[in-house]
Amino acid sequence: MINNTKTPISFEFYPPQTPEGVEKLTGVRQRLAAVKPEFFSVTFGAGGSTQDRTLETIRHIHAEGHSAAPHLSCVGSTRDNVRALLFAYKDMGIKRIVALRGDLPSGMHSIGEFQYANELVSFIRAQTGEHFHIEVAAYPEFHPQAKSAREDMLNFKRKMNAGANSAITQYFYNADAYFRFVEETRKLGVTAPIVPGIMPIGRFSQLARFSDNCGAEIPRWMRKTMEGYGDDSESVQAFGLDVVTQLCEKLIAGGAPSLHFYTLNQANASLEILKRLGYR
Repeated sequence: MINNTKTPISFEFYPPQTPEGVEKLTGVRQRLAAVKPEFFSVTFGAGGSTQDRTLETIRHIHAEGHSAAPHLSCVGSTRDNVRALLFAYKDMGIKRIVALRGDLPSGMHSIGEFQYANELVSFIRAQTGEHFHIEVAAYPEFHPQAKSAREDMLNFKRKMNAGANSAITQYFYNADAYFRFVEETRKLGVTAPIVPGIMPIGRFSQLARFSDNCGAEIPRWMRKTMEGYGDDSESVQAFGLDVVTQLCEKLIAGGAPSLHFYTLNQANASLEILKRLGYR
């Protein structure tokens, strides 16, 4: 166990769809707030489909006295729309934005007025100067739509050069992929913090679906082990806690600047991992 409470942490939520979901997330947030995260981020649905709910969730988090970071996406966004959101968040007192290209929803053929995340970052800077700390996405195992590893690295550099302050990675289970990615970006002159994204493991079928969609690799030994548990969800979860805790230990020991947990609006797994890491 690493007794290290100095590595900052943050948590990501998706905006709930129902009043019951809002109430549940409030309770989850209260539990996670006990470990004093740097911020809570809130996703922006494919094509901007959750825009109003993202704004409302951010409003609730900010009203509770926590640092909140809304996601903004290129897909389906216009300059006018993004400008309005930026100034709404600025007026609210929000200081951090997660700027993403985003996923193109099924049936949508046009990405919008911003083609790439670096264009969105440049626009945010042009509209609001240095008001926002801007996070962008990074892909240690490379973006699934990238033509090559080199192209993906150069795309990442363009986002950072456009004015991003730091990056949060897609989740992964191979620490070497993260460390190699950081090393390669340093060779390109990127000096900003690159924060590893952490996905606790709940249900294997859900994780496999997410991973197939986003290009995150589940190592074969992990996949075979979880497949072997079949419907034994408790064994899958116990295995997942061990694997992800060990991953976090390697990342902290290797100098990761922070850990960003993809919570799926749940608290138990993240809190158990943090407890094992020595957080109180």
